[in-house]
Amino acid sequence: MSQLIGTLIILGASGDLSARLLLPGLAQLLTADPERKMVLIGAGAEEWDDTKWHEVVTTSFAEVNASGDTVAGILEGSHYFQVDVTKPDDLAKLIGACEGVPAIYFALPPAVAALACAALQKVTLPAGTTLALEKPFGTDEQSAVALNELLLKLVPEEQIHRVDHFLGRSTVLNLLGLRFANRIFEPVWNAEHVEKIEIIYDEQLALEGRARYYDKAGALVDMIQSHLLQVMAVVAMEPPSTLGSRDLRDAKQLVLRATQVWQGDPIAASRRARYTAGEVQGRELPSYVDEPGVDPAHETETLAEVTFEINTWRWAGVPFTLRSGKALAERRREIVITFRPARQLPVGLKGHNDPTVLRVFLAPDEMSLEININGPGDPYELERISLDAHFGDGQLLAYREVLAGILDGDSSLSVRGDSAVEGWRIVGPVVKAWHEHEVPIDDYPAGSAGPTLWPRI
Repeated sequence: MSQLIGTLIILGASGDLSARLLLPGLAQLLTADPERKMVLIGAGAEEWDDTKWHEVVTTSFAEVNASGDTVAGILEGSHYFQVDVTKPDDLAKLIGACEGVPAIYFALPPAVAALACAALQKVTLPAGTTLALEKPFGTDEQSAVALNELLLKLVPEEQIHRVDHFLGRSTVLNLLGLRFANRIFEPVWNAEHVEKIEIIYDEQLALEGRARYYDKAGALVDMIQSHLLQVMAVVAMEPPSTLGSRDLRDAKQLVLRATQVWQGDPIAASRRARYTAGEVQGRELPSYVDEPGVDPAHETETLAEVTFEINTWRWAGVPFTLRSGKALAERRREIVITFRPARQLPVGLKGHNDPTVLRVFLAPDEMSLEININGPGDPYELERISLDAHFGDGQLLAYREVLAGILDGDSSLSVRGDSAVEGWRIVGPVVKAWHEHEVPIDDYPAGSAGPTLWPRI
């Protein structure tokens, strides 16, 4: 891209999200496309001046080895404004400082972002203005509906980007290519041949100073309600006619509308736990309840596991288990498709009739297919092997992908408003059961695989 895109305004530019993710992503984008012309404006509550802002931008760009003309180009005309993002006059001042059409990125806590959107109703926005918001989108189904109504008073739906960096181009396109460009997979991608599907995102990282947000959200809202349901929708959706935003997002929405907690029983279908003191990769961690900023009365889970069902012809009867947790022994980011075992082994063929398992790993994007073959010793004895493949590094990574979609007006990988509402509707019964203490909160030592009594997935 080489045209003048306009101005990127980062609300909350003095925060961690901006310095750690947005600015390095922007640096990668500008390095890949040096002809891209744009203006960058930072805005926040901190008493910074342009000199301090330029230092922060330069440091963040250096983290991805961007320097020289790339840095000089973005710093030219880049300013920082100390503002109260909930005041219409302050926001009007930012809009007045823009060149061309603005894209406003809300790098803010969800509650503050909602207040900023309300204030924008009193500001005249240029035609084509784009709004980008971080999850969670609301705090429940009703608030998500209200937030959508507020956003639509400001700009049309196609100009709203609800950011989910899990839906990066490489992840989505790898899954689509694997399914729809290989005839050996798509004919068996259904309940007749698939026994179960698991989507797992386990981290070795602990709270890492995020108590202000995480202690009110927990693993269910932070990961399953947003990211993992979106990944599940891509895994389970029908073939889209095109890769355009409307077709892709329609296909995902059809899956989410058909999704509910397994057998309608949130108590039996869900588990929750939180870590106690332990060691992860040689680092001693306190119990979650002893982490700075945590209120033990919240009973916030750091590990959540929920099984869902998708009531469509393709998937009826197949359990989809989504799991995510912190401070665990192993870093696991994978989609596991377990096929049904072969109906019958010929008499004389020895060995276990283990099901075929397809694993799709996320970041790095790889794949393994576990199958049974005749061993090199006894030709009548089955052995297990794994066929492995590497998808290759995505052309765009993390927030570089996010910003490319926002600045180029491509909403295909963002979460549509109705999908955001469905996410809350789907997990609503689980949230209710947990709040009413109908599902106990278990413990697991930091650095373990999780509670000892939980079945391993």
